[in-house]
Parts: sequence; structure tokens; C-alpha cells
Amino acid sequence: MAENGVSPLPPTPPARSPLFRAEQFVWLTARVLEQRLFAHHFLNGSADPVETALDAHRNGDGGYGHALEPDLRGPVSQPLHTARALHILDAIGRCGGQRVERVCRYLTSVSTADGALPAVHPSQRGYPTAPFVPVVDAPPSDLLATGPVVGLLHRNAVWHAWLFRATDFCWQRIEALERSHPYEVRAAVSFLDSAPDRPRAEAAADRLGRLARDQRLAALDPEDLGARPVAPGYAPGEYHFPHDYARTPDSLARSWFTEEEMDRSLDFLAAEQQTDGGWPVRWRRWAPAPALEARPIVTIEALRTLRAYGRRVG
Repeated sequence: MAENGVSPLPPTPPARSPLFRAEQFVWLTARVLEQRLFAHHFLNGSADPVETALDAHRNGDGGYGHALEPDLRGPVSQPLHTARALHILDAIGRCGGQRVERVCRYLTSVSTADGALPAVHPSQRGYPTAPFVPVVDAPPSDLLATGPVVGLLHRNAVWHAWLFRATDFCWQRIEALERSHPYEVRAAVSFLDSAPDRPRAEAAADRLGRLARDQRLAALDPEDLGARPVAPGYAPGEYHFPHDYARTPDSLARSWFTEEEMDRSLDFLAAEQQTDGGWPVRWRRWAPAPALEARPIVTIEALRTLRAYGRRVG
């Protein structure tokens, strides 16, 4: 293995293939972390350099900061940064051990009164923050922050005292949903896909899928978006498609969509690759750096989704 963590003779994707063009985009624009992550997923790279790059975002309190989630700038630890860190550790098979024990201690320290997570802890005040992410003194519990974290910890068989109340919060919030929006539904799916009580998760996912379809939270026909409204508060064109909910074929959300609907969604995802090789950011862009840093993240996730469904990328 070479010192940079990439195989000395990595497979070379065919010129002008989606993977080749994405690779050029990543080397041109991505942070070191996303370069290492791309190499791990697609070029036989080791997980060690990914973990080393991720460590640059880790703080002494066990949480993560330093714009790991690009829309929150500044050094302080935040639940959304820490959720992103756990997602990366899960993707490289390193979501466990003392590192995650420290993460759970951090999560305990920033939890709300009901044991769940706020989207943004007040320590973010004073640092540049996306205008659509409010910083308040007493933030409420948030399924968007809590669901993915709890789901990832359950997925990796992590057990910690913090998980009990946070898991109860997720169940209560998901099973009480009457009206929702795409990011909240995605957070709920992240929890349900790994929740230990599988019959309960399957029942909750079935109900959630009917809610998502009834409220038209998934754009089922990418060719006919013009007359379709986006969710309130979302950016123009910030649609969510079947593949956004069911990132892999084994997600509970996959059953919400027909084969034809999923094929159309994946066709649209593949066609979204831009001339520079990267995929676009659909949410609101508020400053140049966050948008630039987010695109390699979105690009890697797009390639992973296409590959998970058996689409040829290289």
C-alpha cells in the first residue's frame, strides 16, 4: 500500500466515464477529507487516511467542528458535524471503539431536556452560519439531527446510556408525524433503517411512505417538475426524488416506489452529473465556500447511490 493510502496501481476508470469525470472534479475541488473518501470508495484506498483527515475536525469534547458540515463554519462542535463524522466512520467501517464512546459523551453533553439533539447548539453563535439554520438560546429537540445519529449508532451495534432516551424520542416523533417535509422524512428513514425493533420499524416506515406520497414529498416524474411546488422554505428546484429517500435497495423506503419510479429517479440522478464532473447542490447556496465544499460530498454520495443500485459508473 502506498503512503498516501491509495493502491499503487488503482483501477483506472475509462476516460469520459462518470467515475473518471467525477475523479477529475474531486482532485480539482475537494477538501483532503473528500479526496481520501473518494479514493477509499472508488480507487482501493485505505480507510486509514480517511480517518486521519477526519481527525482534523475532531475537538477535545469528543464532537466534531471546523466546517465538517459546510453550512456551519467555525471550530466549535455541533450535532450536525458529529452526524456527518459518524456517517463517514460508518462508510469506512470504523464506527466503534473509544472514538465513538467519546462521541456519545459529547452527544450527552449537548442533549436537550428530553435526551435528543438540537439541530444547532447555541455555541455556534458568533460564527458564520447558513441563514436557513437558526441559532437560538434554547433550541428544541430535532429529528433531523437526532434520527441519523441514533440510526448510525444502532447500525453499528453501539450501546450507550444516551441512546435509550434518544431512541424513545425518535419513535415518538416519527409515530406522531402528521405533516412533514423531505429532510425530516429522510432523517426518519435513517433511524428506521437501523432501529433494533424491526417489526415496529417496518410498520412506521409503511405509514411514513403513505404520508410522503399523500403529501407529494417525492418528485416521481423528473420530466415534469415545472408545475410541482417545492416544500415551504426550500430553495427553488430543491426537489427530493425516490433515490434521496432510498439511498440503497435495502432501505425500507425502497418499497414506497415502483420499479418504474425508481428507474426514472436513478436515470435523473445519473443525468445530473455536470460538465465539470461533479453533481450539483440543490439546497440554497449562501456563500461560495460552503457550496464549493458541498459539491464533492454530493458527488461521492451520488456515485455510491448509483453503484448500490447496480448502475455502471466506471
